[in-house]
Amino acid sequence: MLTLRRARRPLVALVALAAALGIGYTVQASDGDGPGSSSTNSSTNSPDSSLSSASSAGPATRPASAEPLAALPPEAAATVELIERGGPFPFPQNDGVVFHNFEHLLPGEPDGYYREYTVPTPGSPDRGERRIVTGSDGEFWYTDDHYESFERVDVGG
Repeated sequence: MLTLRRARRPLVALVALAAALGIGYTVQASDGDGPGSSSTNSSTNSPDSSLSSASSAGPATRPASAEPLAALPPEAAATVELIERGGPFPFPQNDGVVFHNFEHLLPGEPDGYYREYTVPTPGSPDRGERRIVTGSDGEFWYTDDHYESFERVDVGG
């Protein structure tokens, strides 16, 4: 009987761990931030409604409409042109690589959906903070603060 009780301890611990993970997943998913969630932040459930910027006062949102490409720095338009031509890019080891969306500020998509490209910053000794991120469905996003916030970009007009 003593061996039977010892044999059950790992099983009970395993069941308790599975239950804790299930509860944690359920709580996280109900907050809208769990795996498979397509919300951009906890204040909205629509992935296209706005983009968020983390701040100490909570997430800030921007309007849902896309920013015209002409409103961005001229280097952003040059980067979009390079993307549409397929290069060559100023940082070939970094441009066109998968953007993993770790910040969860872009709409939730499978890993590999987004690609990032450097938008050169005049006078910067390195790549700077500006990027264009593209989605597999043809959407474009711009950040000038190294993924702290994004603006959707209308490259067609």
